[in-house]
Amino acid sequence: MRRRRVLRAAGAALGAGVLGSPSVRRASAQSGDSSAGYEPLGSLSVAGAREAVVSADGATAYLALGDGYATVDVSDPAEPTLLAERRDLLPDHPDGPLGLLNDVKVSGDRLAVVGPAHPGRDLPHGVLVVNVSDPTDPTELDFYPTEFPIHNCDLDGRYCYLTGNGEEGNPLVVVDLDTATEAARWSLFDHDDGWVSVRSGLRTVHDVTVVDGVAALAYWDAGTYLLDVSDPTDPSFLGAVDPSNPGPLADAGPRAGVVPPGNHHYSLLSPGGDVLAVGRETWAVERDGDVRGGPSGVDLYDVTDPAAPAHLSRINPPPTPDPTFGGTWTTAHNLDFRGDTLYTAWYQGGVKRHDVSDPSDPVEETWWADPATTRFWTARLAVPGDAFVATSMGTRDGADAGLWTFPDAPGAGGDRTRFEAAVTTTVATRTASPTPSATPHPPSTPTDSPTPSAAAAPGFGALVALAGIAGGTALARRRSRGRGGGEGDDAAE
Repeated sequence: MRRRRVLRAAGAALGAGVLGSPSVRRASAQSGDSSAGYEPLGSLSVAGAREAVVSADGATAYLALGDGYATVDVSDPAEPTLLAERRDLLPDHPDGPLGLLNDVKVSGDRLAVVGPAHPGRDLPHGVLVVNVSDPTDPTELDFYPTEFPIHNCDLDGRYCYLTGNGEEGNPLVVVDLDTATEAARWSLFDHDDGWVSVRSGLRTVHDVTVVDGVAALAYWDAGTYLLDVSDPTDPSFLGAVDPSNPGPLADAGPRAGVVPPGNHHYSLLSPGGDVLAVGRETWAVERDGDVRGGPSGVDLYDVTDPAAPAHLSRINPPPTPDPTFGGTWTTAHNLDFRGDTLYTAWYQGGVKRHDVSDPSDPVEETWWADPATTRFWTARLAVPGDAFVATSMGTRDGADAGLWTFPDAPGAGGDRTRFEAAVTTTVATRTASPTPSATPHPPSTPTDSPTPSAAAAPGFGALVALAGIAGGTALARRRSRGRGGGEGDDAAE
């Protein structure tokens, strides 16, 4: 990457297969207003689509489906084609079949399918291990059971890294899949026992990613923690990015995990490990006519020295006419960091590509959105210069969930008229870049009655509680009670 010039240094099958089932059908690309000439290449409807990952050669996408998983041929991005679909997994398990499977990860010929994403469900908890050497005929090899739900995971060779929410300290749990044994644990309590006094939902380990022997743990309102996992059996602390002080959070109210600041949702290191992208998932909360919060974006940090990270820049979320949970979602969700390009998903705010060759000054190159038909979960590169893929979880109005493919090229398109009233910037302009600092950047000042444009900016107040993981709030009540359903990350991921 061209970054350092701007940094401080300058067995038995366990499930049945279904091919061409009614849950999968071809969907035509929705181009909307394509006056700018940028359109999706293709799409494929797949019921329950959530997370997606791509094989190393860019030819196959693997999808989590809530109640199963699927493999899709994306070698011709104009014609994504279902290869295999597996649902009704572990039907003979006492709590089976599997459900709330919102995350998958692939490493070589091995796929990990994990769940359930949320606690409080009578479902099998654990990791389904799948051989995908032939993506047209994936074979379930083993099931590693856990005592905790698994919201997300990462897979690096034989080691699977699990979010262990519900266990003491909400730890990262490392599992050796070759021996089917737990290899290690690490939690915030190992770093600072002051977190014991903070409610579990505010320090949930929401996601984990591993790049070149370093794990990035998105610990929601506690910040992002970087661990050396070059020896996966002995994780060690390297540094914390935008960490919170547990003291003030000990008395935080029931909404403290819904609105900014905090809300570290997905953190990923760049290739080479010198820049960290932190996506934050937030909404606005309305109470007695008072609206606070709004969607959040993606922050970039220099972590050349992980013990002294420096904030470089912020990519703001698309504006929204209604920033509440019941409105138009434009908060950051999952992302991919490849070469000098950052790929991001913003639910109804669409998908974007940014040139981050200068991470202190990211340039938005691509934005496609159609909030009436798509709510994007993730965006991931397939083949550089050719295509990237994105999963849409479908919309409340009934638009299909599925996989979309896009040109890996600059452009703008779709139907973004819903955002026009609040749009303050244009595609292909440079975003504002806060001055790098070794201290956490301060949140914006809360506003009592934000305008649409104000509500679209990240960094409002910090008084709320995480729903979906902690449960018991309006977000949790909105969550679908089905095995594969739901809406939203912590309401459905």
